[in-house]
Amino acid sequence: MSAQRRGLARSARLFHAFTLEQTRPEVFYGALAADSIEMLQELTDLRGASVLDVGAGPAEFASAFRAAGARYVPVDHDPAVPSVRDGGLVATAAALPVADRSVDLVFSSNLWEHVEHPEQVADELVRVVRPGGLVFLSYTNWLSPWGGHETSPWHWLGGERAARRYTRKHGHPPKNTVDRTLYRISVAQGLRWAQAQPEVEVLVARPRYLPDVARHLLRVPGLRELLTWNLLLVLRRR
Repeated sequence: MSAQRRGLARSARLFHAFTLEQTRPEVFYGALAADSIEMLQELTDLRGASVLDVGAGPAEFASAFRAAGARYVPVDHDPAVPSVRDGGLVATAAALPVADRSVDLVFSSNLWEHVEHPEQVADELVRVVRPGGLVFLSYTNWLSPWGGHETSPWHWLGGERAARRYTRKHGHPPKNTVDRTLYRISVAQGLRWAQAQPEVEVLVARPRYLPDVARHLLRVPGLRELLTWNLLLVLRRR
């Protein structure tokens, strides 16, 4: 896919699919999986490649990677998630049961904001990928419009306040609880971690859902936290 194709039309399609996440999740995750595969195929050959999906969940990613010819293995701490039920590993992302430098591609989509020590998890992703292999890491930052997940955009007034509002409105607490299963992670945090790693080369750093030109947002502290929505990093192990 060329940079031209990752323009406004693509972003519009993804955002439309995103509006269906709660009611028709297969539409959103199917679109996101297809978009991820297309982007990765620009950088590597997935045919026969070993792919470890850390923080796996929706079955749409499993289907997309296997359709592309990858040897796909999902990992999640929850044995009930669809992808893991279909032949995956139950493990914590901070201690992967995988040998050093043994995987062609490590894929982690929308996990980082759900772990208390994200840098530790990211170090694990790098540990298991082989030299020349890729790490795909994306996450929703806290100050993005969707940073509070189902409590958004009220999280801008405080995570606890947003959770109380959600509970009053729906009669039950949100699935994602700030500082317990959802953490206040920033774009700057991910960029700092990536740039400090001597073992990796940063191939891609840009907002995941926005047009390619939006990568320039990452140069502007403050503004990048509000407008990025979801940071995408693709790293190559040296």
